[in-house]
Amino acid sequence: MTDRLEAMSILLAVVEAGSFSAAARRLKMPLATVSRKVGDLESHLHSRLLQRSTRQLALTEAGQSYVAACRRILEDVGEAERAAAGEYAAPKGELVLTAPIVFGRLHVLPVVAEFLKTYPDIDVRMVLTDRVVPLLDEHVDVALRIADLPDSSLVAARLGTVRRVVCASPAYFAEHGIPATPQALSAHACITFEQMTSRQVWQFASGKSEIGVPVRSRLAVSTAEAAVDAAVAGVGITRVVSYQMANALRAGALQIALAPFEPPPWPISLVHTGQGILPLKLRAFLDFAAPRLKARVTQVEI
Repeated sequence: MTDRLEAMSILLAVVEAGSFSAAARRLKMPLATVSRKVGDLESHLHSRLLQRSTRQLALTEAGQSYVAACRRILEDVGEAERAAAGEYAAPKGELVLTAPIVFGRLHVLPVVAEFLKTYPDIDVRMVLTDRVVPLLDEHVDVALRIADLPDSSLVAARLGTVRRVVCASPAYFAEHGIPATPQALSAHACITFEQMTSRQVWQFASGKSEIGVPVRSRLAVSTAEAAVDAAVAGVGITRVVSYQMANALRAGALQIALAPFEPPPWPISLVHTGQGILPLKLRAFLDFAAPRLKARVTQVEI
């Protein structure tokens, strides 16, 4: 069984590295050994796991399901070893967390810095991205999510809510007028943030339902910071999450419009898989971070 686990680890290294030679370098193992171990695994399973060519390496259909199973098995083994080594008796080890880029930089990072001072034996790896990271597939311990959460096995601790706001600079509104209804946006220049909403249609609340309003995207950007900066510069009207423009609002550089038509606010939550006994490093982070993040969310709610 030990040889099988080693072969699984080598197979995962090959898949993650993208080639046998890159995996051999990463593992500091002879290339012939890496190739033989994967070949022995395929012989044992009587199934081809990898499609090999001179240019690329690809998983077969059987390989895809087997690699997913290998990840789960090796995670379980690692969990058992960490428990036996005392990780569940003292908060230590590496904690991997993910958060949206702007919120992570503004609010999660200061809490993490404070956490590291309090727990010197825990290291943290932060993955700041606006995509939804699958926790199990990418070995993430905890995620901060800003969205309605689908029903799943994930455990969530709610921290507060944020709004989706329409805003522009006071100078822009003074020159072009403040839209009184979502439909009035058709007469305005808009700055669209592609990862948050459609470039062509913005959703607004209409009673208990939603309506889609076409907008003219004069400028499309890929980050919220750029959308906020462009709005402050007077390019047009943008729509972002409230915490992304809170500093500009407080400074008087942006003004909110169409507040009565905003869709329901999004919840902010800390989520984790909650499977088995929680490692003490995760329990320590949840206990430490949740109240501090909740306080920060309360401060930026507008």
